[in-house]
Amino acid sequence: MSAASSQLTEDQFLCSICLDVFTDPVAIPCGHNFCKTCITDHWDINDPYECPNCKKVFYTRPELQVNTFISEMAAQFRQSAQQKASRSSEQQVSKPGEVPCDVCTGTKLEALKSCLVCLASYCEAHLEPHLTASRLKRHQLIDPVENLESRMCMKHEKPMELFCKTDQTCICMLCTVLDHKTHDFVPLKEEYEGKKAELGKTEAKIQQMIQKRRLKIQEIKHSVKLSDKDADREIAEGVQVFTALKESVERSQAELLDTIKEKQRKTKKQAEGFIKELEQEISELKKRSTEVEQLSQSEDHLHLLQSFMSLNVVPPTKDWTQVSIRPPSYEGTVVRAVAQLEETLSKQMKKHFRVELKRVQQSAVDVTLDPNTAHPDLILSDNGKQVKHGDVRNDLPDNPERFNTYVNVLAKQSFSSGRCYYEVQVQGKTHWTLGVARESINRKGVIIVSPQKGYWTISLTIKNECNARAGLDVRLSLKSPPQKVGVFVDYEEGLVSFYDVDAAALIYSFTGCSFTEKLYPFFSTGLNKGGKNSAPLIISPVNHTE
Repeated sequence: MSAASSQLTEDQFLCSICLDVFTDPVAIPCGHNFCKTCITDHWDINDPYECPNCKKVFYTRPELQVNTFISEMAAQFRQSAQQKASRSSEQQVSKPGEVPCDVCTGTKLEALKSCLVCLASYCEAHLEPHLTASRLKRHQLIDPVENLESRMCMKHEKPMELFCKTDQTCICMLCTVLDHKTHDFVPLKEEYEGKKAELGKTEAKIQQMIQKRRLKIQEIKHSVKLSDKDADREIAEGVQVFTALKESVERSQAELLDTIKEKQRKTKKQAEGFIKELEQEISELKKRSTEVEQLSQSEDHLHLLQSFMSLNVVPPTKDWTQVSIRPPSYEGTVVRAVAQLEETLSKQMKKHFRVELKRVQQSAVDVTLDPNTAHPDLILSDNGKQVKHGDVRNDLPDNPERFNTYVNVLAKQSFSSGRCYYEVQVQGKTHWTLGVARESINRKGVIIVSPQKGYWTISLTIKNECNARAGLDVRLSLKSPPQKVGVFVDYEEGLVSFYDVDAAALIYSFTGCSFTEKLYPFFSTGLNKGGKNSAPLIISPVNHTE
């Protein structure tokens, strides 16, 4: 019997009235089987006595006898199903937040599917009829959901199977001929597929956005890592430089004190020598004074006369009239010490600036001049790397980008983030201005070159003086004008620095700047002055400082 039951499907043991496995199955004269209680209740309500399956009418109520064979088969099938459900019950017990089976009594198992026709959710065991019974297979199954009633049209109590594109809402079949009869509607599945495709695109877009933000996080973390590395390097270099400076100051101070103390010691030693000599002479003079006094009081005529010649003469002494102790001159001692210290500090600073210049040179960019911005008197080289003031004005259109009053020109390249560095040779020139300017600067008529007007520059004036154009010009104390100028910009830091490349020295820095626009390298050649200032400004390739 066990082998036979394994060949049978569950729908052969289902009562077509209760849709569950037979309980006390009985056969009626037409051959169909039902639960005894189910067919009895059916005939108690309906008249005449009709088979629910084939509709055959019995004018006399048939006598019902339990079919023991089918009963045993159904009991065995029910036991097998219970064992199967029991084996998986621990894994399938409904947890909070999961949809429970509507049929289970006692412990509710987790539902595997929900039926939109039955408006019920079923666990694995109770779902079996929908998978095997021919007429139940036509029911629409979906992933388990709660509140299946919400899927029914509240107005017509029919399943919502359509989507109204006009009102963007789900509707039932009756809605299409009543409230939505003039609207555009499609099957729910069709709209589902469309919306699912849109969600797919949205999901892809979201994933792309997530990926971009993950990359941005990596970029920020990398920036922080670089910042930490730069900070550690700067701290190490700063400690090294200031330790060296501190040691130099302490050493110079010690040398200064030693010099002063040595002069003081020599003065004291000389004074002590003189005093010792004087005290010796005083001692001898006192002795002679005593001898003379004693002789003058003597009554012995012969003795006085015999001793007179030796005692009447003053003992030989040193002529002290020209001897003096002059305090040592300390004038210039401190100045010389400071000068020596300054030289030492200068060497340390030069060493530090050389390292700094080498570092900023790592941000070198290629810069070429933009002829569309050049004043008509300027002559640009074909490669855009040189510019000088000419004696003849070029016939050029006065486009909005062009300077028309001052002999200025901008580079083609601009930057609005990060760092950049370039070098300009100014050798042989008597007047020039270099730096950066923001995109919105005034290029026509009178121009005021200052940070407030969008210019961060330094200049060599016709008086051979270097100035920082900071609103009020700041005169720069340089031993000599630079022959090659390095320009460094850190956009986020708000920093513009100028370097004397050959001397590896910092000329001047604009700090705390607030950049909100594109910045362009700025060049002004100054006037030709009859050939005195005819040398060109040359954008030079960066040779990294050794």
